[in-house]
Amino acid sequence: MNIGDAAQLSGLPAKTIRYYEDIGLIEPLRSANGYRSFRETDLHKLTFLGRARSLGFTIDDCRTLLTLYRDRARASADVKHVAQDHLACIDRKIVELTEMRRTLSHLVEACAGDDRPDCPILADLAAVVPGQSCARQSN
Repeated sequence: MNIGDAAQLSGLPAKTIRYYEDIGLIEPLRSANGYRSFRETDLHKLTFLGRARSLGFTIDDCRTLLTLYRDRARASADVKHVAQDHLACIDRKIVELTEMRRTLSHLVEACAGDDRPDCPILADLAAVVPGQSCARQSN
């Protein structure tokens, strides 16, 4: 099947499929004229990758999970470890997002939202926090 068919059946954009090929996650066959030819196994990998990415696994995690999936002698503990690490990352992000929401909610509540120029949201964004450089770090 061609890349359009693979995209439709896997639910992934063709651009994503090309990217996965570029980084070695999939290796479709190539015809003499250079066209990609996807097999059922490629389609299965693409579906696997799409599902893993929808759960937030990184590309490196996906590479590891694909390797473990192909290894019939794998220990399920190895798969569980990758998933547990990712779950811990999600839990940390939830804590960070909860704190961001709390802070932003407080600032929105404090802002009158009227025609006056005073704005606690802008004042907070402009504030220099001790121990933090002027350029705020993004996570």
